[in-house]
Amino acid sequence: MKVLIVEDESKTGQYLQQGLTEAGYTVDLSPDGVEGLHLALTEPYDLMLLDVMLPGMHGWQVLETLRRSGRDMPILLLTAKDQVEDRVRGLDLGADDYLIKPFAFSELLARVRTLLRRGRAEPEPTTLRVADLELDRLGHRATRAGERIDLTAKEFALLELFMRREGEVLPRSLIASQVWDMNFDSDTNVVEVAVRRLRRKVDEPFERRLIRTVRGMGYVMEDEPEA
Repeated sequence: MKVLIVEDESKTGQYLQQGLTEAGYTVDLSPDGVEGLHLALTEPYDLMLLDVMLPGMHGWQVLETLRRSGRDMPILLLTAKDQVEDRVRGLDLGADDYLIKPFAFSELLARVRTLLRRGRAEPEPTTLRVADLELDRLGHRATRAGERIDLTAKEFALLELFMRREGEVLPRSLIASQVWDMNFDSDTNVVEVAVRRLRRKVDEPFERRLIRTVRGMGYVMEDEPEA
C-alpha cells in the first residue's frame, strides 16, 4: 500500500515516514502543499496524510482541489487546530478523518489501517453485523440475538455509523456532523443523550455491551469483552 504524507514540519514528516515504512507501507513525503498536490494528482496513492497548515498551498485547498478533480483516495487530515468548525470544515470538504496534534503514533496507525480497509473494500453490504447485533440497511430493521429493536430515524443512523466504523473511536464532533449534519457545540448534549437512548435499546437488555465510552475521546462499538 502506498501512502503520501504532506507535512512541512521536517521532524514530524520524517517520524511519520519512518514509522509507516516500518509498518510495511511504501511512503512518499512532501514538505509543501503545491508539491503534495502535484504528487497526489500524478501518482497512484492508497492514502494521503495531509497537514492543514502548509506553505505554498494550505491543506484545505489541496483537499478541495483533489476532490473536485475526482480523486477519491482516503485523506486523513493532521491539524493542530482543535476548533470544531475547523474539523467540520475538513469533513465537509471531503476528508475521511482527522487527527489533532499532538497524537500518539499508535492511534495514527490504527486510523490508517481503518481508512485503507475502507478504501479498498467493496460497496458496503446491505446488512451490517457486530457480534449478535444485525442491521438491515435496506429494510431499516435492527435485531439483536434475534429480537427486533425499534429505533427512531436518528437512532438508526447513529447505530449504522457505529457499526460501519466498528472498532474506531468516534469523537462527538464527528458523530454530530455525520448524524445531525451540525457543528458540534460543547454546551449541547445531543450526542450524549442519543447514545444513552441507543444503549438502552441495543445494550442494556443484553448481557454483553457493545458501545463503550472512551473518556476524553468519544465512543466506540467493538465486539470485545470489557476490561
